[in-house]
Amino acid sequence: MHAVEIRDVRKVYQRYGRRKSFGTLKSALLSGSVLKNLQPDSAFQALDGVSLDVRQGSTLGIIGRNGSGKSSLLKLIAGIGKPSSGTIDVSGRVSALIELGAGFHPEISGRENVFINGMMLGLSKAEVARRFDEIVAFSELGDFIDEPVKTYSSGMYMRLGFAVAINVDPDVLLVDEVLAVGDEAFTHKCLEKFAEFRRRGKTIVLVTHMLDLITRLCDEALWLDAGRVREHGDPKRVVDAYLTEVAGTDDHAVSATAPLPAAGDAAAAANGRAGRWGSQEAIIEHVELVRADGQPVHVFESGQPMRIRVGVRAARPLHDFVFGIGIFTADGVCCFATNTQIEGRVPREWAGGGTFTVDIARLDLIAGAYKLDVAVHRQDGVPYDYHRLLYSFRMASPVKDTGIYRPQHRWLFEGGIGISGSGGDGQE
Repeated sequence: MHAVEIRDVRKVYQRYGRRKSFGTLKSALLSGSVLKNLQPDSAFQALDGVSLDVRQGSTLGIIGRNGSGKSSLLKLIAGIGKPSSGTIDVSGRVSALIELGAGFHPEISGRENVFINGMMLGLSKAEVARRFDEIVAFSELGDFIDEPVKTYSSGMYMRLGFAVAINVDPDVLLVDEVLAVGDEAFTHKCLEKFAEFRRRGKTIVLVTHMLDLITRLCDEALWLDAGRVREHGDPKRVVDAYLTEVAGTDDHAVSATAPLPAAGDAAAAANGRAGRWGSQEAIIEHVELVRADGQPVHVFESGQPMRIRVGVRAARPLHDFVFGIGIFTADGVCCFATNTQIEGRVPREWAGGGTFTVDIARLDLIAGAYKLDVAVHRQDGVPYDYHRLLYSFRMASPVKDTGIYRPQHRWLFEGGIGISGSGGDGQE
């Protein structure tokens, strides 16, 4: 089921330039310039044929350069204006935090603005009153809630606006870049709230320039360029394509080396499936998963070591390179990911062939199927060669526990508890 359905949406804004003013209505009528001066100079197309479905309960991140149409699309989803053509259908209550302080009256207090905004978002006065203490507590503005909001800083505006937007319990939450003005502690608080919303099956549409937030938080990403959809799908794939464009390099799928997908499968990667992409200035030639005795295998015992051995080759001497790996569940949940940059390794020089190895002393994952990402990229994230979910392995365990991670643990019993057996202690 879709929370938002967008079909061939176009949005055109009229531009009016500076015009020669006329002194009186009579002079304007006599000169015949009234109608001429009321005509727009030109039209600007903010959105050009955008079509998109946002699944209910998913989080969509929208990226793009300034002026690409991100905020325009969010405003149309929120109902702030109508598309010039096309349709937008939204299911459920929408709450939007789009412009800092939008809907706040500067001369009245934060308390009064909470009530006004809450009712604008569809709550009754009694419902706002019931949620008022929770809104103020989340915003951390208890000492200032009765002050005029014109005395608030930009961070205080954001706190109050976000607190109102999330506490009306929307089905669809729209957020546009406002987290950039918050302090680090409050930003983490907002991200925790996003996580709670996702657990409750709420839909989030987020516009941001914080690309790491897109890859960490979002189920899908949308890249808008001059009002058109450039990429839509897997967040890592879309962000990498965007970074490549920004860096001025070509983003194309490399030729396949069996058994990897061919170049045409880059489209599959954009939809969250396995794929490969990058500039091919450096490539990943082979990947082996090796157990403790040195044998390449595809099944590992929970708690036992794993060695990930990756053969790579640089087409020319490089001084800017990062090696990375990521382990995911079969349904795409990240269990662990790291790279040489995160761990403080500084690149010096690399030319020709080579191998990098990641030794994991204990792979404490529960039984099940897993996927592996392997990547070589620049320090700014632009990919040389990214292998997305191309390598599979299984974890075996005599214990059928649930979750992802299986830490070392033990059971202790005291008093009159009689129990035997040691099958589930997680001890080696």
